[in-house]
Amino acid sequence: MPIATVNPANGETLKTYEPMDEDELERRLELAEATFRTYRTTSFAERARSLTKAAQLLDEDQGEIGRVVTTEMGKPVRQARAEAAKCAKAMRWYAEHAERLLADEEPAEADVRDSGASRVRVRYRPLGPVLAVMPWNFPLWQVVRFAAPALMAGNVGLLKHASNVPQTALYLEDLFHRAGFPAGCFQTLLIGSGAVDDVLRDERVKAATLTGSEPAGRAVASTAGEMIKKTVLELGGSDPYIVMPSADLDRAAEVAVTARVQNNGQSCIAAKRFIVHTDVYDAFAERFVAGMRALKVGDPLAEDTEIGPLASERGRDDLAELVDDARHGGATVLCGGELPDGPGWYYPPTVLSGITREMRVHREEAFGPVATLYRADDVDEAVLIANDSEFGLSSNVWTRDETEVERFARDLEAGSVYVNGMTASHPAFPFGGVKRSGYGRELSGHGIREFCNITTVWQGA
Repeated sequence: MPIATVNPANGETLKTYEPMDEDELERRLELAEATFRTYRTTSFAERARSLTKAAQLLDEDQGEIGRVVTTEMGKPVRQARAEAAKCAKAMRWYAEHAERLLADEEPAEADVRDSGASRVRVRYRPLGPVLAVMPWNFPLWQVVRFAAPALMAGNVGLLKHASNVPQTALYLEDLFHRAGFPAGCFQTLLIGSGAVDDVLRDERVKAATLTGSEPAGRAVASTAGEMIKKTVLELGGSDPYIVMPSADLDRAAEVAVTARVQNNGQSCIAAKRFIVHTDVYDAFAERFVAGMRALKVGDPLAEDTEIGPLASERGRDDLAELVDDARHGGATVLCGGELPDGPGWYYPPTVLSGITREMRVHREEAFGPVATLYRADDVDEAVLIANDSEFGLSSNVWTRDETEVERFARDLEAGSVYVNGMTASHPAFPFGGVKRSGYGRELSGHGIREFCNITTVWQGA
């Protein structure tokens, strides 16, 4: 895939970049290793000053970088600006909390005495250069939620971003440099996906994190396993959105629309499978379909656009194939479902009902504004349908019944359970999945410790 900005609203190629050659890549790996030797000894206060400055600069750049993100991958420009603001918030959060999260831990005195020590400490030390393989759908946020904790922990980052967002990738490198981080602390590698394996095998690279497709996750995990290097993977999702009879139906339907079409529906944590109790199924479906139909599709740079184009022509075609497969298998198209005329890689908000296990859309992730509706007779069936997926990233439940809340929190196979609200990542809470949605956690104290050497310091009497 060429490294280029191609505007998904019209298919126009705006900028192209030559991949780095072997000499440049080697220079950057050397710089990362050399920078880590000294950066790892800097204080939390020094790191926090630079990260806080990066947040300030990002706030100042919000309008400009928002337009860049929109022209590279198509999300509505208001959402692009909101993504930049969220990144700045996460930077400030880690600048404020990292020292506490990574403070030395002192085991219980009885255990220290039992070990024969006078003192024992558990210390969190950085690993070194970490390779981040990141996707295009949240081209700022996916990177920052790795970079902010990694840099505060004393690691340095090497970013291999998606090849269709090169301007955003280069912006991020420049942002951290302008904020005062040494040049080797965070570097963008303009390389193709075929070069990732060699970078990961390099002894100077100590670990890797990847957000992306299941095949990409398998490839990185396989190489990392062979090289015995730590990885964190955040892969696909087909999140359930369960609505029970006690739910506020108006609110549940309103939020359901946003939960499905955020980022033009191209979000791993977007709700995709809407599982509704039979007692309220018809009422919910009527409200939900009406909300999906009412969305404004158009130029993503227009302030009132709610749905822009998908990021690539291939992604749009893959989504259309899933819908066509379901239609041919007997599913009912309640709205949308037809490719529009005109330029750009647009796909209309679509709702399907009558889904069966044989349909591809039941098994595969629909990466775009396509929702599937399921009917459940009771809690048991709702849980069964929700867990009938190879993915387990997040989940959403709408109920006022605390017994049901506890049941779903216990039995849903997912990394998160959001009750009476939609899934949204926050720097203070751990984020990640189970099953084929990956492993490890980002954000919170769990995320910052993923790429640390957890060291026991034992002192005798």
